[in-house]
Amino acid sequence: MPLSPAPRYHPASRPPKASALSYDLVIFDFDGTLADSARWFAGVLNGVAARYGFRQLSEAEFAMLRGRDNREIVRYLGVPGWKLPFIANHMRGLMTRDAGLIRPFPGTPDLLRTLAGRGVRIAVVTSNTEANVRRILGSETAALIGRYACGVGLFGKAAKFRAVVKAEAVPPARVLCIGDEARDIEAARDAGLDSAAVSWGYAAPDLLRSLGPTLFFERMEEIPDAIRP
Repeated sequence: MPLSPAPRYHPASRPPKASALSYDLVIFDFDGTLADSARWFAGVLNGVAARYGFRQLSEAEFAMLRGRDNREIVRYLGVPGWKLPFIANHMRGLMTRDAGLIRPFPGTPDLLRTLAGRGVRIAVVTSNTEANVRRILGSETAALIGRYACGVGLFGKAAKFRAVVKAEAVPPARVLCIGDEARDIEAARDAGLDSAAVSWGYAAPDLLRSLGPTLFFERMEEIPDAIRP
């Protein structure tokens, strides 16, 4: 029986209002932030664990680890650092195989269209591949993203954030990084950028709040109202 992931995201009909901050570039994580891949991830994880010799998880353990940061998760699973790139590469291959089964969260296309229509630049920084991101989003939605930085290592996002900001020539103070894991917030802080956490992804909301992101979103519909170019 597959492990139970984070609860499914359901768009709200009347999102709460939020104070607007000024950002010209928004950098999104993909899996768990724009794409509903948690159930897929839970379903393949123990097979990957058997292949690479790390701890397989019960449903209760999977739920417990949602409240831990990424380094704690790696330690709990018993994965040595040298194995991480091989595991990540294998997971990308499985995602390529199963990309047709994964969908964007409800509201993702509308969110990206709204931001792009307001002149906000959009980038995606993810461990996934660009081909998988484009396939899952669909060509029309994927075209709204101006820059892709894909295949990022588990703890390699800060360097990619800096590279994207440099390439886009946007002042760091006008960049917001949005993600669903502790490493997203930590990487943004390391890169000197504002961060936002979302409640509908892999990590537990209480953990993300405790890390002090600049913004916290309970619903996807809150994001456009909180960002002004």
